[in-house]
Amino acid sequence: MKYLFITDCPEIAKYVDQCGVDRIFVDLEVFGKVERQGDRDTVISRHRLENISRVKAAVNQAEVLVRLNPLNPDSVEEIENILDQGADCLMLPMFQSVEEIDWFCQRVNQRASVVPLVETVGAMKGLAEIVRVPGVSQVHFGLNDLHLDLELNFMFELMSNGMVEKMAEICRNANMPFGVGGISTMNQGLVSGKLVLGEHARLGSEWVILSRSFHQRATNLLELKERINLPKELQEVNKIYKTLIERSEFEVEHDKQLLYQIINNVALNLQSKRTGS
Repeated sequence: MKYLFITDCPEIAKYVDQCGVDRIFVDLEVFGKVERQGDRDTVISRHRLENISRVKAAVNQAEVLVRLNPLNPDSVEEIENILDQGADCLMLPMFQSVEEIDWFCQRVNQRASVVPLVETVGAMKGLAEIVRVPGVSQVHFGLNDLHLDLELNFMFELMSNGMVEKMAEICRNANMPFGVGGISTMNQGLVSGKLVLGEHARLGSEWVILSRSFHQRATNLLELKERINLPKELQEVNKIYKTLIERSEFEVEHDKQLLYQIINNVALNLQSKRTGS
């Protein structure tokens, strides 16, 4: 399993690179995020363009991935500015069609890896074509915005209702590497990180974003080190993942059913709270 860590702080980037994180995720997306997320307790980054090159200079092994804004009249300039900063990978969010990805790949023109973020119904429906667009190197499934677009109660319902499995199958059939959403530390979250990691192992997912439980909203390295022992947590994830990929068929199915049961219970509880029933 490979990990993405969201930060534009060079000191944190250097540290998490040393801890074994594979990509530093600089998040420049701001257009429409507040409106989409509403009053949900989600993290909206305020990263800065000029920090991309600083993060790039701070790391030795990790790649630097940058999430742009959705396509807009200034996208050409934004792409060029990000490439000038030295980004290794560009992630396009909130697209609806294969034509948008094709245009984006042509603009990037193999100067960086392109990672479409599948987080709309249109993107999900067009996935079989998207994975065959020249220039696409990997796909990531964005569970939060996709569950909002589908008007579901809980983002992990996309696992229990089979949608993630269908998308994973499309990627596997096309030999396209993919990742799925984010993950909490192993014993935190509405659904335990261990159970979610088990589904990654079952589906063949190769990438996952380390969620807020791994960074604790830290804004500098001192805060991060005070709030979490990241090397220890990543060591635990790696250890558990090794056991998960060695499970028997019975164990895999048992863990899947347990995960889906917990997800569906959480979804029902969230629905009840929102409807007041």
